[in-house]
Amino acid sequence: MSLLELQRRMAEDVRRPLAAGFAMQTVTEDGTLMEERAASYITPNPQLSSFERLEIYNRQYWFRVIGAVSEDFPAVNAVLGERRFDALVLAYLKEHASISWTLRDLGAKLPEFLEEHPELAGRRYRLAVDVARLEWAYVDAFDGERLEPLSLAELAGIGPESRFELQPHLRLLELSYPVEDLVLAVRRGTPETEMSSSASQERSGPAELRLPAMRRRTVYLAVHRYDDQVYYRRIGPEAFRLLGALQEGRTLAESLTAAFVGKTVSAGRQAQVVQECLAHASQLGWLCAPRVEERPA
Repeated sequence: MSLLELQRRMAEDVRRPLAAGFAMQTVTEDGTLMEERAASYITPNPQLSSFERLEIYNRQYWFRVIGAVSEDFPAVNAVLGERRFDALVLAYLKEHASISWTLRDLGAKLPEFLEEHPELAGRRYRLAVDVARLEWAYVDAFDGERLEPLSLAELAGIGPESRFELQPHLRLLELSYPVEDLVLAVRRGTPETEMSSSASQERSGPAELRLPAMRRRTVYLAVHRYDDQVYYRRIGPEAFRLLGALQEGRTLAESLTAAFVGKTVSAGRQAQVVQECLAHASQLGWLCAPRVEERPA
C-alpha cells in the first residue's frame, strides 16, 4: 500500500458515519469487516486493538464536526431539545459533510436543510427554522467583510439613480416569530463551553432554560456588526424592502418603488420612512459605494 493509498483509506474510515451509540461501524458498505480493514494498516498495542484505535479517531472526527455545528446553533438546541437536535445535526452532516479547510462554514446550509426536513423538528418546526436563520445570520455578521462606508460628501450627492452596496456583514431577515429575544436569552444563559451537542457523551448538555413564550407574528430584522459586536435591529416592512432592493443593486428610485409596491401610502409618509431608513443606514455605516469589478488586462 502506497502512502497516498494509506492516507485515502484512513481519511475514508475516519470520516465514515457513526453507528448507533456513536460507535464506529463494524462493517463497510461492501461487507468488509472493519476489524480486518483496520488491521490492514493500523498496528494494535497492548491496550487497544486496531479497530479500537481507529474508532478513537472516527469518533473524535465526528464529535468535532458535530460540535462545530452545534456551537453555532445553541438556541435551535434549546427549542428542539437535545435528542431532536442531535438527530438533526447528524442527518445534516450526512448530506453536508465538511469539505473545507475551515469549520466556520460547516453550518451554513443548516437553516435551509431544516426547512426542507420538517419531520426533524416536530411541532416547533417553523419556530426552529426562524431561530436557525437568525443564529446563522449572527455568524455571518460576526466575521463578515466590512467595507468603507460612504463619506458625508458622498451621502450629500445621493440622487434617484444612485446605487449602493450594503455592508457585506448586514443580513436582512423576514421571520414568522419574534425570535431575537429567545436567541439572546439562550446565548446569555449558556456558557461558551457548553454551546455544543451532547453527542460527545463526554460532558453534560446545556442546562435547561425556560424559553420565552412565542406567538406567531411577522417581524423584519437587520442583523449587523458595529464596533465588533453583533446587533439585531427590528425594522419596518418598507425599510426591509427598500434595503433589500438596494442590496440587490437597484437604483434608489427603483428601490423606493419596491418599498411601497401594493401599498397606499401618502407622499409625506413615504418621504418620512425613506428619510428615517437612510438616516439609520448611514449612521450605522451600512451604505457603501459599489465595488468596481476589475477587468483582466
